[in-house]
Amino acid sequence: MKTKKVVVGAIAATMLSLSVCPIAPAVAAGETVQISVSSAEVKAGEQFTVNVSLADVPSNGIQTLDFAISYDPKIVTIDSVKAGEVTNTGAGSADATGSSSGAALFESSIHKDLGEIDLVWTTGLKDSSYWISKDGVFCTITGTVASTAAEGAYTDLKVIPATRNATDEDGAAKNDSIACGYFKDKVKYSYEVKANNGKVSVKPAKIQPTLRGDADCDGQVKMNDAVLIMQSLSNGDRFGEDGTESTHIKALGVANGDVAGDPSSATVKRDKGGDGLSPLDALRIQEYLIHKIEEL
Repeated sequence: MKTKKVVVGAIAATMLSLSVCPIAPAVAAGETVQISVSSAEVKAGEQFTVNVSLADVPSNGIQTLDFAISYDPKIVTIDSVKAGEVTNTGAGSADATGSSSGAALFESSIHKDLGEIDLVWTTGLKDSSYWISKDGVFCTITGTVASTAAEGAYTDLKVIPATRNATDEDGAAKNDSIACGYFKDKVKYSYEVKANNGKVSVKPAKIQPTLRGDADCDGQVKMNDAVLIMQSLSNGDRFGEDGTESTHIKALGVANGDVAGDPSSATVKRDKGGDGLSPLDALRIQEYLIHKIEEL
């Protein structure tokens, strides 16, 4: 006698009955739904937030959606998942099956060992006015970059089918598709899915200045520094931080040269900088050179 084990994590029973219903043949609905994950760049040890969004939702709507987001658990940990605006269809209060079982229409499950977040939205309601019918944020994912993550490290946030195996004595069959569509007259209509993956990158730590005003990093504060700042601003292709000239300003030079803040800013001190390079930095260096001010 064959035995079968279905591994579904926290997938709702209603989702399972819809997505693997044996009496429902699958029919291509002929339309494509886009699932996109945004990107974030933060420092090691910091928290990030990304959105998973839907676009090109067909006019027939989405009755069931089942997929996952994969990530590298060595780079990030996932702290929480929150349902997005498009999941608020009113089906939660109208779906007697969902309310009686206490199961949410939106369900997420974080599998840290797999580096995977399983995401599900489904309703047993046949009335399409309760289905997902508009573009927007499906869910928001909050996580934290590992404190040991190296600068420049990253993890892709990939839209994939949820890991779900059905095994029996003949072997194993892995779930290989994203369920996105609806049911009508016991027929499952499936949309194509276009995945737009995201990324979480580890931002380099802020470079600390070595000599304030020394934009060309030659160990001195001279008029050349004010000139280089103005060149980097007016001709960034040649003299900016990624410029083509060998004498272009470097990242350390940007940190050194940022000596004057925007006087209109409530958070940046005029005499300390902190708002990036501007003509005010070049002016302040000149004021220092003619001893109008005594320090930078």
